[in-house]
Amino acid sequence: MRFGLFYEHQLPRPHPEGAEEKLLLDALEQVELADKLGLHSVWEVEHHFLEEYSHSSAPEVFLAAASQRTKNIRLGHGIVQLPPQYNHPARVAERIATLDLISQGRVEFGTGESSSQAELGGFQIDRALKRQQWEEALDVATRLLVEEPFSGHHGRFVDMPPRNLVPKPKQKPHPPLWVACSRRDTILLAARKGIGALSFSFIEPEEARQWVDEYYQLIQSEECVPAGYAVNPNVAVVVPFMCHQDEETAIERGIDGAHFFGFSLAHYYVFGAHQPGQTNVWQEFERDRAQRGYARELVQATDAPLGVRLLQESIGSLRGAIGTPQQIRELLERYEAAGVDEVIFVGQSGRNKHEHICESIELFAREVLPHFEAKRATKEAEKAERLAPAIERAMQRRPSPPPPPTDYTILPDREPWQATAHNGRNGHVPTEPRNLAQHAFAWLVNGRTDAQLDWIFGSAAGQGLIFRRTRTVAGEDGRWPDHGGRRGDARSTADRRRSQARGTAGRNARPRSPLTSGRCEAKPLDFARSRNREVVEDSGLRQRVADQLACDTGQHRATDQPQHDPQYLYPDRELQPAFDGVVVPDCGHQRTGCARRGQHAPVEVAVANTKEQRLSAKALQHPQPQHDHAKAGERERDQR
Repeated sequence: MRFGLFYEHQLPRPHPEGAEEKLLLDALEQVELADKLGLHSVWEVEHHFLEEYSHSSAPEVFLAAASQRTKNIRLGHGIVQLPPQYNHPARVAERIATLDLISQGRVEFGTGESSSQAELGGFQIDRALKRQQWEEALDVATRLLVEEPFSGHHGRFVDMPPRNLVPKPKQKPHPPLWVACSRRDTILLAARKGIGALSFSFIEPEEARQWVDEYYQLIQSEECVPAGYAVNPNVAVVVPFMCHQDEETAIERGIDGAHFFGFSLAHYYVFGAHQPGQTNVWQEFERDRAQRGYARELVQATDAPLGVRLLQESIGSLRGAIGTPQQIRELLERYEAAGVDEVIFVGQSGRNKHEHICESIELFAREVLPHFEAKRATKEAEKAERLAPAIERAMQRRPSPPPPPTDYTILPDREPWQATAHNGRNGHVPTEPRNLAQHAFAWLVNGRTDAQLDWIFGSAAGQGLIFRRTRTVAGEDGRWPDHGGRRGDARSTADRRRSQARGTAGRNARPRSPLTSGRCEAKPLDFARSRNREVVEDSGLRQRVADQLACDTGQHRATDQPQHDPQYLYPDRELQPAFDGVVVPDCGHQRTGCARRGQHAPVEVAVANTKEQRLSAKALQHPQPQHDHAKAGERERDQR
C-alpha cells in the first residue's frame, strides 16, 4: 500500500496580510519533506471560490513548483475540473504534458466535475449536464495526449478541429487517469472506464472493502471499456492525519483541523448558505460543529483502535488517522486488508500548524512507513500479474483512435474549406469544396495599404464587389459550410447566445422590441478588412464603429443609453448581454456582427429579436434575385 499527502490549502478567517503566501510556501516545504522521507504522492485539488475551505484554484502552478523541489514523489492532480467552461480539454492536455516533462514523468492525472453551486454557478455550468461534459472532455483530453495529430472532435460540448498537441507527455501513452469519487456509483463508473478511483468520502476500512471488491470485479468484467489508452486499476481513500507518540497531543493538534475540513466541505456541498466575501465559515463551525456531526467531546484519548467516524448516542464525530504510530499502523492494516491501494493523508486542514504537520510526517515515515514498504513491491507485482489478462481484454474493447487527417491544411487566416474532420461518431466526413471566391477576395485585401483599399472599395464597383462576394461565399440562402462536414447557419451561435441572455434576464428582462431598422457606417477600407476577417483589434476602429452606430427609432441600446461602453462591441461577435439581451444581429454575414459599415450609400440593418424577424430582416437586406439564365455566366465570371 502507498501513502500520500492531500492539499486543499485551507485558510479559516481571519486572513491577515501574507497568510495565503505563507500557506502555500509551508505546503511546498511539507511536500519537499515528504519526498525526502519516501512518501509516494502529493495530491492537489482544483477548486474555485470556496473561501476558507480551499484556496487552491491553480493546482498546476503549485505542482510545477513542487516538481522543482522534489525528485521522486508523484504529483497528483486531485483533481482537474474537466467541464469545458472550467478548462478547455486542449489546455488541460497541454498543462498535463508540460508538467509531466518538467517532473520527469511523475504526474497522476486526476479528473472530476465538482458539484458545489459556488463553482458551477460561477462558471455558468448546468448541473444536469456536468457528468456528460466530464465524459466528453476526458475523451478529448486523452486523445490530444496520444494522437499525432489529433483528428478533431465535433461533440455536444467540445468542438475542435484537427491539431497536433505539443508537447507530448513523458509517460506513454499518457499519465495514469483517476476520477474523484464521493459515492459508490462513481467508484463503479471509474471501474467501467478503467481509471483509478479517488475516494474523498471518509469511510471505514470495512465499508471500503465492499467498494473495492465491486471495483475490481468490474475492472475484470466485460463492462470495462477504458476511457483512456491505458488502464489504471487503483483505489485510493482520504483520511484526516496527525501523528504523535502521545495520543492526547495528537488529538489536541489535529482534531479541530480534521473537523473543520469535514464541516467546511459540507458547508459548500450540503447545508451551507454562503455570501461571497461575507460568510465566516470558521465562526459557523465553532458554533454548530456538534449538531453538524463534529462533536469535539466524543474524541478522547482511550488508546483504543481508531475509527474514521465515531458515533455515540446518535451524535457523530470524525477521527481518522489521528493518534499514535501504533494506532495509525493498525488502522492502515485494516485498509490494506480491504484491498485499498493508497491512503492519502489530510494534514493541512483548519488551523493545523506547519511545524506539527512536519513532525507528524517525520514520525510516520520513521515508525509506520517501513512496515508497509517492505511488502509493497511484492504485492504490486502480484496484483499486476493477476490483472494483466483482464486489462489486455479491456484494451481490446476500446475503440481505436480515428486515423489522422491526411488533407487538413490550415491557411494563415482561416480553417480549410476542403479537409477531413472527425465527426464524433468514429468516422470522418468530407467537407464541401473550398470556395474560390474566398481566395480571390483574400488576395485582393491581404497586404494592401489603407490608401489602396480606400481606392479599391471607395467606388461603387468596389462596394458592389464586397456585397457580391458576401452572397457568393455564404451562398444565396445565407448559409455557410463549416469544416466539420455539416452545413451550419451563420446565425446559430448568435441565436444560442441571445437565448441564454434572455433566459438569464428572466421576468425582469426588457420586452422584445418589434422589428426596427438602423444604420451603421464606417470607412470602406475598415469594412473590407472586416469582410476578410482581418479587422485590426485597435481601440480606434472599435471606437469609430461605436460612434457611427446610430438607430433611427431610438430603440437600439447602443445609442439610447449614454452609459454604453464601446468595449462591448466587437467586430466578430454580438453586443454582450449587458444590453438586456438586445443585440446587434449579424445581418446575414458571417461573424461580423452589425458590420455593414462603409462610406457608401447607407445600408438599412435590422435589429431583430426573434428568429422570424431575423429571417425577415435578411430578406429585406438580401432580396433574392430573379432567376436569370443570361446572368448566370456573369456571376460565374465574377466568382473566378
